[in-house]
Amino acid sequence: MARLDDLIAGLGALIGFRGEHGERSVTGVTCDSREVAPGAVFVAVRGFSTDGHRYIDAAVNAGAVAIVCEELPDECSDSVTYLVVPDARKALAELAKVFYGNASDELMIVGVTGTNGKTTTARLITSMLNASGIPAGYIGTGLCRIGSRDIPLERTTPESSGLHALFREMVNAGCRAAVMEVSSHALVLDRVHGLRFRAAAFTNLTPEHLDFHATMEEYAEAKRLLFDCLDDEGFAVVNADDPQAGFMVAGLPPERVFCCSTGGGASFCDPWRRFDATVLEMSIEGTKADVAFRGRTMTMSVPLPGAYNVMNMLEAFAVGVGLGIDPETALRGLAAADSVAGRMERIWSADRSRCAVVDYAHTPDALSKALETLRAVTPAGAKLVVVFGCGGNRDRQKRPEMGRIAAELADRVILTSDNPRNENPEAILDEVEAGMAGRAHLRIADRAEAIRRAVEGLGKGDILLVAGKGHEEYQEIKGVKLHFSDRECLEECFAQTK
Repeated sequence: MARLDDLIAGLGALIGFRGEHGERSVTGVTCDSREVAPGAVFVAVRGFSTDGHRYIDAAVNAGAVAIVCEELPDECSDSVTYLVVPDARKALAELAKVFYGNASDELMIVGVTGTNGKTTTARLITSMLNASGIPAGYIGTGLCRIGSRDIPLERTTPESSGLHALFREMVNAGCRAAVMEVSSHALVLDRVHGLRFRAAAFTNLTPEHLDFHATMEEYAEAKRLLFDCLDDEGFAVVNADDPQAGFMVAGLPPERVFCCSTGGGASFCDPWRRFDATVLEMSIEGTKADVAFRGRTMTMSVPLPGAYNVMNMLEAFAVGVGLGIDPETALRGLAAADSVAGRMERIWSADRSRCAVVDYAHTPDALSKALETLRAVTPAGAKLVVVFGCGGNRDRQKRPEMGRIAAELADRVILTSDNPRNENPEAILDEVEAGMAGRAHLRIADRAEAIRRAVEGLGKGDILLVAGKGHEEYQEIKGVKLHFSDRECLEECFAQTK
């Protein structure tokens, strides 16, 4: 419960208001008229598919005590306070922060952005902080984790009102830090407006979300916004092997930038702030690498295969060192991190002679890296098989490219559906096939059947990659989400295929 006067005082800009506010109590802040309860503040946000101003009357009828809008409605209720602001999205974040008692100010916030690797890197950082005696919550793809409690999330980065509610829960649970994935959508749409980050990490930038961002340049500009949100003591950690790394931290003082490399990059970085990793051993079970930093070399055990996971762990380690955590303590915490569902998640046959890997790889770069990683650990004479598809209503231009990558890097390819949404699944597969240059493959739109056929065809030592959905436990078809889990399907198939 908060007072309306206090919320108004927290607004960065107020053009004007109509109605009395006085000592009114506020029971909640939301931009969804369906969530309005008596005593709530409704913020009319202009969206892409609808305009919150259209639902002001519905919010008033549901008992809202105040309406925050960019334009007053034609008719105003005498019992409601109307606040006119220049930017409703920013106002939503400012009001939510105050309503939840400025909980974010009590947390050390670490943000991770990039196209691929956000989830793994953020979860590794969370594990490291907890193991180092800094209780930390996690917010990211699919869930918020506070202690042992998991809260399902619809978005990678929730709307600002939901985000501040989670921060309050973290503080109440004794957390001192929050680690969060920060999507480009969240940055552009001001979901993290007003937050100050102690550390911000950049993983990489490859084509994605070009249905939202018009160009790669615009996409990069969106990611870069995170580094404008660092607090006065904040620092950046970047994957210096990515061509966009320098752009992300342009303008930051060199002493506030840490560079990570697995390939000799980081030429623009202060040598004292470089972290270089060299892979020593790699198997389907994990990877070992030497890490050189500040005149020291330490061995890092990564519980995941692949050079890109070495980078994810290296960035998490650099964040820990930047925060003042003892390096040995940080590495122990990282090595003991729980596996992340749907991120190189391994599922074995009963006799462990065949392995399936579930991975969220749903972009050309991610699919390429996953297949290259698994190729490197596939035994001589064994086959690498991939089952994948492309989502509907998203990034059509990536479909033939992903088909080309699969055809070139896998021994056997099975095309299938991956959240066709409102598109015809067969039409999506046509576009994927266009990039395969006539390479032999199977085409089975039913994802469960595609996985079953793949498992039945596995021989001893073969590795199967089921890519695209990762942690997701649904298939979205014609606007309906139907339960489906790659992991569950694989477990069933292995149980039935001896």
